[in-house]
Amino acid sequence: MKISEAANADSGVVGTMREGVLAQKFLLKGKDGSPNNYLLNVGRTGTGGWAAPRHKHNFDQIRYVLKGNYPYGKDQVMPEGTVAYFPESVYYGPQDRPEGLEMMVCQFGGASGQGYLSVTQREAANDRLKKKGEFKGGLFTWRDEEGNQHTQDGFEACFEEAMGRKLAYAPPRFGDVILMDPANFSWIADAHQAGVAHKWLGSFTERELRVGLTQIAAGATFRAGEQPALEVMFLSRGSVTVQGRTYGRHTAFELLPEDPHLEVTAAGEAEFLRLIMPKF
Repeated sequence: MKISEAANADSGVVGTMREGVLAQKFLLKGKDGSPNNYLLNVGRTGTGGWAAPRHKHNFDQIRYVLKGNYPYGKDQVMPEGTVAYFPESVYYGPQDRPEGLEMMVCQFGGASGQGYLSVTQREAANDRLKKKGEFKGGLFTWRDEEGNQHTQDGFEACFEEAMGRKLAYAPPRFGDVILMDPANFSWIADAHQAGVAHKWLGSFTERELRVGLTQIAAGATFRAGEQPALEVMFLSRGSVTVQGRTYGRHTAFELLPEDPHLEVTAAGEAEFLRLIMPKF
């Protein structure tokens, strides 16, 4: 089990192959090289905004808008409070994140098993690439030994630099980003835990990725964990007590399948976004 509070989490600026400043708190991360490696972060767009061209990835993402509205494509916007599944190999963008936008993002290995390239690996690759070319507008441009100019998506370029091989995308399982509005789902009371209710928003792919919300009434206790795959829980509202310690908003919990269950008691009403990762 891991517990990480935003106030004490590592900070950093990511996406240096793109345009603008995107400051993040890195709450939880997995293991490099694992098919279910992941990163859960809370990001805030800095002065001047942040932009990226239309592109795709070889990993999955869940995005949860905490403050503001997130334009993730042409005439496509995630309003505050919505959740979306960005599947591997599916194009989205162009992005034009406005200044002050706050969003929780979890990036993780998708069903194809290609895993997830960590921020450390990406940024080291970016630094090497900057010595032979230029990132501009989300694209990487360089000249080969014969003087011929080449242009490539920034993420693709840094992946190939980091891994030493061509990026091969899996065939897309979905036609587009899947946008979910939790406000339009009903709370379903937990049949075995008083004061606990759930909104399961969706289950995706043959690897059974699941995403949903759990609400805990003031004074009630939620028995967390004991899932068939790695689970991460992000506290979006309220505060909870776990093992004698109180944790506030924007705390994240990682629970492995082999971990014992975790007793989570709400001080006031509390709410989690929960992700049960793909099973490998």
